[in-house]
Amino acid sequence: MSTLVDDDLWSAVGDPTRRRMLDLLLREGSGTATSLSGHLPVTRQAVAKHLAVLDRVGLVRATTAGREKQFRVDQTQLARAVAQLADVGAAWDSRLRRIKRIAETIQRDKDAKNGTDNQQ
Repeated sequence: MSTLVDDDLWSAVGDPTRRRMLDLLLREGSGTATSLSGHLPVTRQAVAKHLAVLDRVGLVRATTAGREKQFRVDQTQLARAVAQLADVGAAWDSRLRRIKRIAETIQRDKDAKNGTDNQQ
């Protein structure tokens, strides 16, 4: 893996509510805790806490708009997260290919042994 995995980042996006918030922010371009809470089954206070987690790991950035903070997805950090996910996926694909080769070798050896035993 060429990209180091950021456990805090993945812990933050591991929560389904936060992933839904990121989807909403990407779709809408920006949002406040109040506007996001209208689309989610959680309170405005819960949304604010989730946004604080996303902000701490850099996935969203806040700007003050009147009395509320306006949040936007940080595209650079999102791209970093996507790269990490691609690297993790590639590593697992490689592991699964090795497991498949091992299983096929075991099966071939077993079939060869059974074929030899049956000929005697």
